[in-house]
Amino acid sequence: MIRPVKLYTTPKKYIEDITLVSKIDGTDAKITYDIQTVGDGPVFIEVYDKEGGKVAEATGKQGELTITDAHLWEPLAAYLYDVVVRFEDDTYTERYGIRTIEVKNGAFLINSKPFYFKGYGKHEDTFPNGRGINLAMNQKDISLMKWQHANSFRTSHYPYSEEMMNLCDEEGIVVIDEVPAVGIHLNFGGGAHFKSGEKVGTFDPVEKGGIRTFEHHKEVLRNVIARDKNHACVVMWSIANEADSSAEGAYEYFKPLYDLVRALDPQKRPRTIVSVQMQNYKDDITSKLSDVICLNRYYGWYFSGGDLEAAKEAMAEECAYWDSLGKPFMLTEYGADTVMGLHDTVPTMWTEEYQVLYYKMNHEVVDACKNFCGEQVWNFADFATSQGLMRVQGNKKGLFTRDRKPKLAAHYFKDRWEHLGK
Repeated sequence: MIRPVKLYTTPKKYIEDITLVSKIDGTDAKITYDIQTVGDGPVFIEVYDKEGGKVAEATGKQGELTITDAHLWEPLAAYLYDVVVRFEDDTYTERYGIRTIEVKNGAFLINSKPFYFKGYGKHEDTFPNGRGINLAMNQKDISLMKWQHANSFRTSHYPYSEEMMNLCDEEGIVVIDEVPAVGIHLNFGGGAHFKSGEKVGTFDPVEKGGIRTFEHHKEVLRNVIARDKNHACVVMWSIANEADSSAEGAYEYFKPLYDLVRALDPQKRPRTIVSVQMQNYKDDITSKLSDVICLNRYYGWYFSGGDLEAAKEAMAEECAYWDSLGKPFMLTEYGADTVMGLHDTVPTMWTEEYQVLYYKMNHEVVDACKNFCGEQVWNFADFATSQGLMRVQGNKKGLFTRDRKPKLAAHYFKDRWEHLGK
């Protein structure tokens, strides 16, 4: 079993959907609500604080609630209210955190305060459950994040279980929510397309062999936003991971998806595509479309592996370009495969020493960038993959082993994130 299936019944008249959007007015907060029902009748809505005290109430399917002296949901300092909706014989309680998100002047703001992403790309993968849901390990992972002074992760490369999203709401973990749109390309990474020897572009018309993902891509965006729109932990939508976003036709493919996300999300969160290193970054359409530039970069591993000086020079050149655009940008993947317990007197690839120096080199570059807003390493923990020449019993880029033992780099990040003044 990957995730549980839950069956439930409803009355003939029931609550179909709840949409909540908050704004802060001094020490007070206003929550705009929209309740969708099947059937007609009066709707009652109440808000309770952590102690169970009623702090606001209203009637009607649409309206606004005012909470005086509101407690805000903050990263690593969560506060959740219970929003109780009653309609006929149906009652639903939505746990809700009040907070605002904004991108302004090259910075990412939560509750009008600059926020710096410290965390990981992650996978729903544990031993021995594999991809199966593991509630105990979810709690363990959050505790390890807090041990490292991390504050965020990306749901690479699919929406995570509702149980994990609820836990992040409760624990104050910030989430970049990514849809299952990974590898939208035909011409790199093993996805080459052959048609009688004729080159086919990723975004060529379908009848010429281009990708056929557009309609389904819209569907998964609708589904994820409909499910996760009220989560306080979700601060940004990732429309795709490592797409061919510098190819001809990429803008025409992705621009309607960015517009769709903006139209669907009642909170108007920032939007992004996680960009791959293989493409010409100056032609990457994410610079025009994304509210926050998210980069997967492996200078010192896939590029100039083993030569950190050359990697640093190339990375600094690219980061200077992104920094010059005036938009906030961040690393959503960077890492080096590392076998736990493999050491050497000199830092060679696959050793724990190399992994630490690799990260130090990356940080020397990004720490000098004015508009750099976050670092999410690849990966939180080693994870299972198919067998291949590039893998040793799975992907070994984790800061932790698959059974959650820390490598040297885990301790390095614990110290960095504790003292990073951002």
